[in-house]
Amino acid sequence: MTITPPALSVFETLESEVRSYCRGWPAVFDRAQGSRLTDEDGHSYLDFFAGAGSLNYGHNNPVLKRALLDYLERDGITHGLDMATTAKRSFLETFENLVLRPRDMPHKVMFPGPTGTNAVEAALKLARKVKGRESVVSFTNAFHGMSLGSLAVTGNAFKRAGAGIPLVHGTPMPFDNYFDGTVPDFLWFERLLEDQGSGLNKPAAVIVETVQGEGGINVARPEWLRALKELCERRDMLLIVDDIQMGCGRTGGFFSFEEAGIVPDIITLSKSISGYGLPMSLCLFLPELDIWEPGEHNGTFRGNNPAFVTATAALRTYWADGELEKQTARRGEQIEQSLLALAGESDDPGFSFRGRGLVWGLEFPDTDRASAICARAFELGLLLETSGPEGEVVKLLPPLTVSPDELDEGLRVLARAVRETAAGA
Repeated sequence: MTITPPALSVFETLESEVRSYCRGWPAVFDRAQGSRLTDEDGHSYLDFFAGAGSLNYGHNNPVLKRALLDYLERDGITHGLDMATTAKRSFLETFENLVLRPRDMPHKVMFPGPTGTNAVEAALKLARKVKGRESVVSFTNAFHGMSLGSLAVTGNAFKRAGAGIPLVHGTPMPFDNYFDGTVPDFLWFERLLEDQGSGLNKPAAVIVETVQGEGGINVARPEWLRALKELCERRDMLLIVDDIQMGCGRTGGFFSFEEAGIVPDIITLSKSISGYGLPMSLCLFLPELDIWEPGEHNGTFRGNNPAFVTATAALRTYWADGELEKQTARRGEQIEQSLLALAGESDDPGFSFRGRGLVWGLEFPDTDRASAICARAFELGLLLETSGPEGEVVKLLPPLTVSPDELDEGLRVLARAVRETAAGA
């Protein structure tokens, strides 16, 4: 496929220089369905990006679209702040019946605002309010959002620098396998907590991703997560799991921490919770933590009723049984086998891959290689992004609804891009 870069005049002359994804994918996209996007020139692209994880059920999922259109056509409430609406009630009842009760989770539900960073800010604020302490511990290579509180617990130096002011009250600790297994888990963390001269104020909470998406697809072991939960309980710290990108089935179960058998005190969800790519986020927390005063944390767009409608349809369609979880496991095995074959034929001595469910990363010692692979994949009709602190990881994030044939097609394109960008190719 030959792609002619479009005339991007209005984007280049009027839109801010802050735009990023469009630079790697120089096309003007016009339509999308399932696992594919189509640009205005009619070129089709297989999507292994899925709206950065906000389109787990694909583009314009027909079941969700029908529910949304029916709601809009009957003049259902669109904007409702935190007012009680039929759409919100339907979502809450469905979420409780299909997600919380089957997992014996008593958590309360808070609608903090439309984006993931809104949910993280609410979680941090609540943890500090409950414990009466300011310090929050995060982990190396973490990413939790772009607003100031979220940036303070984010590891990436480039993103942190954009704040323009000191980012305070956040302390990083080594993520699982940060020292390649040479240091016992939480040795440094425990020592700082014990030492009255360490300079670490007693934390209110610890915030963690079970799989670090933006940080390079770093997968925490279940035993590491269980030990972290035990440490938090023993040291009177709340455990916050940021499941914004890895929740809603991305790793298999609805929540990414289910495999570890833990129940966090606070959970943040966004991205695919609406199911349709509509802005929506949740902050879940144990009932005894619900000490908010009315209006103490609010936001104009926390009542996105069309998102409640599509979220309810997504839950009823995909989470009333265990079929999607089983399918995600099968698709994940398909990816793993393909990457094993790719590793077997690769001449790159430092090439490695890792992942869970339908999130995988390929890491290369040459930090420019991942970008070259993604650029070549785009030319071949596949959307991929990079992740990791230096963009050294090719990130695979296809919709959970991707078919085996589509997945195989994308993996073949990936393999071709890897081969064609090899040294001397």
